[in-house]
Amino acid sequence: MLSRKGLIPEDYLLTRLAEDVLLQPKFSTKAGKARFVAKNGTCNVAHTNIREQGRFLQDVFTTLVDLKWLHTLIIFTMSFLCSWLLFGMIWWLIAFAHGDLDPKGDDFVPCVTEIHSFSSAFLFSIEVQVTIGFGSRMVTEECVSAIIILIMQNIVGLVINAIMLGCIFMKTAQANRRAETLIFSKHAVISVRNNKLCFMVRIGDLRKSMIISATVRMQVVKKTTTKEGEVVPLDQIDINMDNPVGTNGVFLVSPLIISHVIDKDSPLYQLSATDLQQEDIEVIVVLEGVVETTGITTQARTSYVSEEILWGQRFVPTVSEEDGMYAVDYSKFGNTVKVPTPCCSAKTLDEAGGIAQFKLNEGVTLRSSERRRRGTSVIRRSKKNGQ
Repeated sequence: MLSRKGLIPEDYLLTRLAEDVLLQPKFSTKAGKARFVAKNGTCNVAHTNIREQGRFLQDVFTTLVDLKWLHTLIIFTMSFLCSWLLFGMIWWLIAFAHGDLDPKGDDFVPCVTEIHSFSSAFLFSIEVQVTIGFGSRMVTEECVSAIIILIMQNIVGLVINAIMLGCIFMKTAQANRRAETLIFSKHAVISVRNNKLCFMVRIGDLRKSMIISATVRMQVVKKTTTKEGEVVPLDQIDINMDNPVGTNGVFLVSPLIISHVIDKDSPLYQLSATDLQQEDIEVIVVLEGVVETTGITTQARTSYVSEEILWGQRFVPTVSEEDGMYAVDYSKFGNTVKVPTPCCSAKTLDEAGGIAQFKLNEGVTLRSSERRRRGTSVIRRSKKNGQ
């Protein structure tokens, strides 16, 4: 995500083609469709016509945490100011009702000493709530009501401090801050890996502190129609990843290539290179885990639409061994190189007998085509010589 905020040069994520190994069909760019998940991980969903707004007030703390910083700071300031003004007015009323505002003799004992106006009552309210205690103003034992208000203001002040300071702490320690250093490749690729057609993306972590129990999930979001004719505009289909451990857990110390084998259970099984550019699909990648330093669960997301999936390319290596340790070159993080890849779908490959048989058949076809071209050229030359 840092790359999308300018902290990593954009060139680091631009794909650079080192060589043209296999000619690929060129596709024209189609009009952009709405994404379900943006590249920076935000969900592109607008919630409208929510009638039960009171549900948000039932969970005030989460609502305050979800607010923007400006709104949170305004509420933080106004909560203290309003409480000071409210109790300042109460202290002034107590002093007014007891007659503390009028000058009396030396034998007169006020409820609160040194309160002569609303300004002094407001200052006393601040002293009580934040426990400053300058020494000139204090509550006497003359009025029971003043003692009760003193206790109530202290309790209210503690509650406001707990809620607002907890809200500020949660906003500063939000898990999405850690996700800013979890990066994804700008493009996804489809190529042959271990004689299987695979969909691959690259993920990385820029910090030295690790993500514990990191897991990766992938989903394909596309418009589908059920057998009954029901149209599902955003059908979310889980896709499995090729992990020898048997789970989606990863050890994210250096950049990793996450691979999905396009088999008969994959929603990409029937898509060829041409179909991919014509199909409105979006592949969502979710990386989540526990932050080692804070113990808070974090999640980073991104998505790849059809135009961002490069067919017939693979990622270049980024890890090298230097002076007895492994070095990661993030300038190559998003770089890809073209590799020989069939442009047909994985289903066609399986029907042809797999990658090896497909290559064999393709080689025979190419050789026969080459012989026909050579024979045609020989006949043309002989005809010219005869003329």
